[in-house]
Order: sequence, then structure tokens, then C-alpha cells
Amino acid sequence: MAGAAILTLGLAACGEGERDNSGGGEGGSASGSWTLGTTETVTAMDPAGSYDIGSWNMQYSLFEQLMAIPAGESEPVGDAAESCEYDDPQTITCTLREGLTFSNGNELTSSDVRFSLERNLQIADPNGSAVLLGAIKDPDRDALADGAVETPDDQTVVFNLNQPDLTFLKILSSATASIVDEETFPADSLLEDEQVVGSGPFMLSEYSASKQAVLEANPEYDGERAPASETVFVQFFNDAAPLRNAIASSQLDVAWRTLSPTDLTSLEDAGDVEVLRGEGSEFRYWVWQLGTDVGGDKAVRQAVAQVIDREAIAQNAYDGTVEPSYSIVPPGFGGQKDSFAEAYGEGPDVEAARQTLREAGVKTPVRLTLGYTPTHYGPNTVDEARELAGQLEDSGLFEVSTEDAEWEEYQTLYKQNAYDLFVLGWYPDFLDADNYLSPFLRDGGFYQNNYSSQEVNSLLDEELGETDEATREEQIGELQDIVAEDVPLIPSWNGQNVAVAVPEMEGVEGSLDPTYIFRLWEISKG
Repeated sequence: MAGAAILTLGLAACGEGERDNSGGGEGGSASGSWTLGTTETVTAMDPAGSYDIGSWNMQYSLFEQLMAIPAGESEPVGDAAESCEYDDPQTITCTLREGLTFSNGNELTSSDVRFSLERNLQIADPNGSAVLLGAIKDPDRDALADGAVETPDDQTVVFNLNQPDLTFLKILSSATASIVDEETFPADSLLEDEQVVGSGPFMLSEYSASKQAVLEANPEYDGERAPASETVFVQFFNDAAPLRNAIASSQLDVAWRTLSPTDLTSLEDAGDVEVLRGEGSEFRYWVWQLGTDVGGDKAVRQAVAQVIDREAIAQNAYDGTVEPSYSIVPPGFGGQKDSFAEAYGEGPDVEAARQTLREAGVKTPVRLTLGYTPTHYGPNTVDEARELAGQLEDSGLFEVSTEDAEWEEYQTLYKQNAYDLFVLGWYPDFLDADNYLSPFLRDGGFYQNNYSSQEVNSLLDEELGETDEATREEQIGELQDIVAEDVPLIPSWNGQNVAVAVPEMEGVEGSLDPTYIFRLWEISKG
């Protein structure tokens, strides 16, 4: 896994790198079809309305971004852009490829790029990812800052950031920067899922929410991500059990996200399909809602951090297939440190938690509502929720009630203070330590948990613009220490990127990297 990438002022040509195209390349011909099964759900096909792995992986196939991360790599290269260059840490100039068109035949120009980012900020959908675009946002309203995105001609886009940000080039490779057709998408509302139009390697030819999406090769596409298959069927499952049965009986060609550890073991033992494992950066964590009386009490948050037994969660809920996490930043990223282990130890310490509550004058047992979503992250999330609830109850310090909701409702409820503590999973937008910091910590984060710290905000600004790697890693470490002290969230575990495929499939294993971008265009059935 790449460390925290540092761009220096002398690195003027970032984004111009060559890449190998497994999907056939420009001028390649697609043929055949295959079927993917997943329990991931789509919140919205419209890039302005989602911030989840199920939606984003559809959008990567349907839309182009200015930049793209090739499989197995961490640095972006050109996608819709021929190149994007840092003129200085606060200015980026992108030059679009010639002759870009959307699948409906409309021309794609710099105006569409500006429109796409502007509408994302203006719509500010509560389930969207506009939080990633803070470097070009007006601080006082949901809109682009004046002069933040300039389009001097049809082929050129200039970004004038509101502060130095050496990660913004990677943000331009994420689905939040997907380019939409300004003649098709409304400026102030989301487009219906089945109507989305992009310029990516595939078109959405059919869509039935929570059931199936049919992707067809886009005849207008002439970029480096040409699809290896003519048609990809994506079947959505509401539970891991039928997903497991479907791949075991070869009704599917690939199953990706999410099968239980028990399912993976049984499928591997049967030998009819291949269980493929790649390096991952998946992060599971519990978020405090500081808008509730319980979540707003720092002593309560710290006490739970002292009681949680991550090793028991890894063993009892996941059969030891995940690694306990003691930091908001996963291992392998520059500046990572196990701040929660340093602050509270690796094992549970009930007596320390009791002392924390006693010194703060908190009466026990503390009544706490714990929220989880039962299918979105796979069946073992239920086991994790029960394990944590049991640990808290067994300490004698907490009285826990558990509540659950399916993903779309869950996203609304946790922002409405329905839970004191709730579980979420994270898959990086780009491979940099900041992607585990800024989206989580700045003014309530994308999950709107009401945590805000001026010290944290200032440190985030500093590390984003820092060109000295050692200094930046110190700042990233300091941020992790503050998180362990304030406990706006509690890290739980890190996991691998795993898929199951029938033997005839090609290109699956190469897509199992820490980005969690499942590159449908590179996969085919031999």
C-alpha cells in the first residue's frame, strides 16, 4: 500500500504517466457477457447523490473523471484529461482529451466539468460526497467559490484552490468528480437513476433498484478504459446467503462484497470456484453522535474506548479474518500510529473505564443506543454489533439497546441522532492518509456527527498543504492522537479485498487492490 504521497513544487507533470490497459485499450473490441453479484446497494446513480462503494463502483463504469487510478497503483493518470498539472500547491491546470463525447452523442467540454462540480456542491445531498470538494467551495454557502474553477477554453480547466491541497489531484480521480452532461442533468436536483448519461466505458441500459443493473459497452468511448466485455449484468442481493448459493452453483460469474468468512471458507474447500484475495484498506469503525446527551459526553466516549475488545470482535464476529484497528488511519499509510492503543491499551480495561466515568460524575449504568445496518456490510455486521453490545453490558457500566435499519434509511437516521453510537465502513476515495482524516473529522464529517474542533481543522489545513514528508507525517500523527483523546469515533478493524469467481473469469484478481474500485471494464469471461 502506498504511503502518504507528497507532491513537491518541482513535480509539474503529475498525471501524465503511462498505464497498461488490461481492458483492451483504445480501439479494442468488447465481446461476451458476465454477471456480478453483490450485496452492496446503490444509493444513487447520480454522482451528486451518493457516497458509498456500491454507487461509486457503478459510477466509475458509467462516467469519466478527469483522472483515474490504474489497478494496483496509487497515483492518478489521465482519464478525461490528457493531463493535470500542479502549477503550485494551490493551482491545477487540466487539459481535456480531444473529441470527448457522452454516450448520447453530446460533446463533453470544460463547461461540463465545471457544471458537474458546481451542481454537486449546490445540491449538497445529505448522502452525497460534496464534503470532498471543500478546496473549491465557498465557505459561506453551498456553491463554488468565485474563481475556483476557470474554463478559458473548451479543453482547459483551471482549479484555483482556497488553500494549498496536495491531495486534490486524487480527489479529481474519485467518483465525486464524475463528469455529467449539463444538457441532461438538472442543476439543482438529482437525475432519476435509470436516466443517467455518462462518457465512461459503459452505458446503463437497464436498471431495477435493488435487483439488477445492465451495463452495455459505450460505442462513443475511445479512452484508455475500453471494456473487455460487451455486457455486464450486476445482480443486487439483500443478503449474503443467496449470494453465496448463487456463486456456488455458478449462477453468477463473480461475487464481490460481501460474503461471510464462513462462506468463503466453505467455497474454497469445495473447490468449484476460486476465492481471490487482494490487499485491502477496508476500515470498520463506530461513530459517536455528539448531538445526543450520551454521545456528547466525552467521558462516556472514552469509557467505551476502554471497554471495547477488538480482538474478540475479530475472532467472534469475523473468524479471525480481519485485523484489530487502533487508529483511524490504517497501517501502511505515511504517519499512521496506533493512537488508541497508546491512549487506552490494546485490551479492554473495565476498571479504567469505571474510573473515567466516576471522575466525570457519570452515573452508571449509562443507557446507550447502538445502531447498525444488517445487510449493507454483510451478515457479520450483526455479529459485531451483538459482540460490542455484549461487551458493554458485561462491563456493568452500560445498558445497551440495539436498533437496526437498512442502508438508505440508516443513512438518514444516524444523521438525525437516532443512535448514540453507530457502525460504518470505509473504503478509500484515494490512497492517502488524509482520506481517513478530513472526511471524518472536519466539522462533523460526512456522517454529520456534530464533532467540531478548530485545532483539528487547522491541522488538516496544514497537512494538506505540507510539502515536507516528515513534517506532514508528524501532523498526521498528531491528528490521530487528538482523535484518540476526543473519541468522535472508535476504530474497530481493517480487512482484505476479496472476491469469488468461476475459473473462466479473467481480470478479477488484478482489480482487488486497496482502492476498492472494482474495474468492470477490465474483466471478461474466457
